[in-house]
Amino acid sequence: MEDYKIGIDLGGTNIAVGIVTKDGSILSKKSVKTGSQRPFEEIVKDMADCTLSLLEENSISLENVSHIGIGAPGSIDTANGVIVYANNFKYGEHVPMANLLRKYIDKPVYIGNDANVAALGEVISGAAKGLKNAIMITLGTGVGGGIVIDGKIYEGQHSAGAELGHIMLVKDGEQCTCGRKGCWEAYASATALIRQTAKAMKDNPDSIMNQMTTPDNVSGRTAFEAARKGDKAGQEVVDRYIEYIAEGLIDMINIFRPEILIIGGGICNEGDYLLKPMRSYINKYVYAGSRLPEQKIAVAKLGNDAGIIGAAFLA
Repeated sequence: MEDYKIGIDLGGTNIAVGIVTKDGSILSKKSVKTGSQRPFEEIVKDMADCTLSLLEENSISLENVSHIGIGAPGSIDTANGVIVYANNFKYGEHVPMANLLRKYIDKPVYIGNDANVAALGEVISGAAKGLKNAIMITLGTGVGGGIVIDGKIYEGQHSAGAELGHIMLVKDGEQCTCGRKGCWEAYASATALIRQTAKAMKDNPDSIMNQMTTPDNVSGRTAFEAARKGDKAGQEVVDRYIEYIAEGLIDMINIFRPEILIIGGGICNEGDYLLKPMRSYINKYVYAGSRLPEQKIAVAKLGNDAGIIGAAFLA
């Protein structure tokens, strides 16, 4: 009898559900819209319906499923299966997620922070496969972080640690959504890059970027595309942004010295145009420099599947 696991990635936009095998492969997956401003009872009902529908489509009995794992944004009480706080959800405080889902599916339910879960997924089947100690940083709307030590997620007391995007980068700097000023997230996220690009466009009206788009319609690709075309203002934005990323990564390396440091997020599509200068900056300023072996840095391999696979292995 095959033993399957269910992994659920609960996002602000979509709920992604996957049937995961023992070896960390996704047999089948599907998704539905989250509707994050709805009551959580409705969201959980959709999670359950999507799971049961996926099993039926693949002719898999619930008896062949050992457990369900969920990766969710926010502060998670993993011991009790509770979402303590999730700022992107209307009803996002002290939600007994595990108990709610068990009303529909009578299986053990485990839940973890989505960034931590994604890091575990990369260790199980992705860029860190075969390794036990990894740090994953995701550059998106914010800066998410996950820590895996000896093959297990490190969460800290009350499961509230590993908020890596909220280390201090610039004292009294840019306002962060967490309430503090100067967090790494406020400088290295895709949101921050868009803000930096829009400002550069306003300060440099002759920039190629102003021929490409307007400051109100900037994307994370704008400055990189302009820099590739030889635009000075675009290159300055890119150079400074890469330094912001690298400074935070240097802190991660200096603290943890992981076997591998993984970077995820759409910005990684820039490839070597991002990675080469970033690695050069890190090698120049990391503690002990060339006296120690160069830190292994890789781009995440699994994309959105990391959350499904990591969640499935939370047990």
